[in-house]
Amino acid sequence: MRNKQGIDLLLDKARKDLDILFDKRKEYLNKEINKVRNKVFLLIIISILSSFVLFSLYAYAEDYYSNEQIADAIYKTEGGKKARVLYGILSIKTTNPKQVCLNTIKNHRLRHKKHSCKLDFIVCLGNRYCPPSVDFIGNRNWIRNVNKFLEKK
Repeated sequence: MRNKQGIDLLLDKARKDLDILFDKRKEYLNKEINKVRNKVFLLIIISILSSFVLFSLYAYAEDYYSNEQIADAIYKTEGGKKARVLYGILSIKTTNPKQVCLNTIKNHRLRHKKHSCKLDFIVCLGNRYCPPSVDFIGNRNWIRNVNKFLEKK
């Protein structure tokens, strides 16, 4: 009988020791899991912030360039002083083509914010200023040249 009690005591002690070991192991694993979770969370936050910073550094012409700067780029794209038609204004006869160009840019900024073409402002303006349906190659060149002159500013 005594041996049985001794064995039971030993088994109880062994169970308690195992429970303590399992609890310590479980506690250790939980700490390690939490460390990994924190690192993953930190990486996600850093990724989100990096994306935001990179996205905000990408300057949209709509927000970054003034109407004057865009009009000057259009002036150069259309041929500058040597142009047959200053600022490429063909829609109306005018003695002040720069003002017509500025009005076009200003009005197009409003239109561009209202519609959702998902195009860059200069591309969208180019599609209105020099429609690809009328002159596909001219449209592509107009957009490229306006952007090139804007980047030099």
